[in-house]
Amino acid sequence: MTNILEVQINRLIENVTRVLRRGKIPLGAAVIAAALLAGGGCTQTILTAPQRSATEQLLLSTAADRAITSTNLSRFSGKKVFVDVSNFDSYDSKYAIGTIREALNRAGALLVRNETNSDIIIEARSGALSIDASSTLVGMPSAGVPVPLAGAVSIPELAFYKSEKQFSFAKLSLLAYETHGGKYVYASGPMVGKAYNHHYSFIGFITFSTSDIPVKQKVTIVK
Repeated sequence: MTNILEVQINRLIENVTRVLRRGKIPLGAAVIAAALLAGGGCTQTILTAPQRSATEQLLLSTAADRAITSTNLSRFSGKKVFVDVSNFDSYDSKYAIGTIREALNRAGALLVRNETNSDIIIEARSGALSIDASSTLVGMPSAGVPVPLAGAVSIPELAFYKSEKQFSFAKLSLLAYETHGGKYVYASGPMVGKAYNHHYSFIGFITFSTSDIPVKQKVTIVK
């Protein structure tokens, strides 16, 4: 219930009290009216559930950040650079491309929007930007047990120990060449970044998580 509901109920009580004092309606009718108004005044908060979790997105973006920061781009300082992303295809590609552009700009490169105005073209591509996952269970997994004449009965999972692990991996590459003439300038080779998030539980009610994602880098214990 919200503060709005409390105000509505208080007003209702005041109105009902006035009416009862005047003797215009029976007490029972007043009680029913109060119950109906109270029920109609409730508010409900709806929680949204996006298709992708925040942890998944943080795993991918952290791996991309670490991949691009693993190389030195200072050679492009003062150069007009056009970033060609036509061959870049991956999950969260916009974030990864933005990270590449940011790293170049921070290193002193002058980013331009048209390749004809550039000194150097840098082709960016992705070899991998995704997540592997694994799980381990010591105990009994959930299962459906057939019961004659009653269908199947679902038995919940009984875990003495359970682990769920996620590993993100990014492999990015850059190739740079002169805009006019196409002369080779630089190749980054594989730029690799990783991140992980692990969740553990013991006897079903003691749980903790570990992660090297900066915003989640802590151990949480729940009893």
